Amino acid sequence: MDISTSLSPWLIQFNAIGSSELGYITAVQHPDDLPFIIKRVYWTYFTPHNVERGNHAHRHLHQVIVAVSGIIKFAIEGFNGNKSEFVLDNPNTGLYLPPMHWRTIHFSHNAVLLCLASEEYHADDYIRDYNEFKKMHR
Repeated sequence: MDISTSLSPWLIQFNAIGSSELGYITAVQHPDDLPFIIKRVYWTYFTPHNVERGNHAHRHLHQVIVAVSGIIKFAIEGFNGNKSEFVLDNPNTGLYLPPMHWRTIHFSHNAVLLCLASEEYHADDYIRDYNEFKKMHR
């Protein structure tokens, strides 16, 4: 998978192996399924459905995000002003988020978000002020 072909968010369909009788497993690996090597994994859970999360962009970090349970809605804005929305409601679908994309996130009851990240945590990679984000690429 070549990330240079697109610096816009896109959905990735992962293979689901199994059946409704036995259940399913989905496994991902670089470079077949992911556009980067994973350096960090985290998940969020028990987020109240009326809470908006995200509200930031990353300077360098690439992410693939999966709703392993529930429904997660993303409103994305690129540094060029392009806006898009994505709904994750299937555990074998991932959302690729490249750097410099502002995101707001809403969760259904009992949603679990799994994030596969290209870098370790660095606080200075976060842009937490929307006005600062907008000024960066005028």
